[in-house]
Amino acid sequence: MAVSIAAAGLSDADADATAALFRALGDPTRVRIVNLVASAGEPVCVCELVDSLGLAQATVSHHLRKLVEAGLLEREERGKWSFFSIEPVACSRLAALVDFDTCC
Repeated sequence: MAVSIAAAGLSDADADATAALFRALGDPTRVRIVNLVASAGEPVCVCELVDSLGLAQATVSHHLRKLVEAGLLEREERGKWSFFSIEPVACSRLAALVDFDTCC
């Protein structure tokens, strides 16, 4: 579980994990992908993302790989297609990062 960036004594490991999440979301295309997947309510085919984003399949796949590596998305193979969904723990990890209630 991620620790709030407002937590006292943030460890090096927590800082590294937090930076990795922010790096993954540091690109507007990746933020849009997370938005599209999160709002879909069901796994989204890579082909739908290519159409929605208006980008080349290779570009979308690159961004999806980064989001999967960061633990924000899950990938499921269905035949020749890949479907993506929000990783269940990802929402709570992201919410914990920006929990400023303890400091403000």
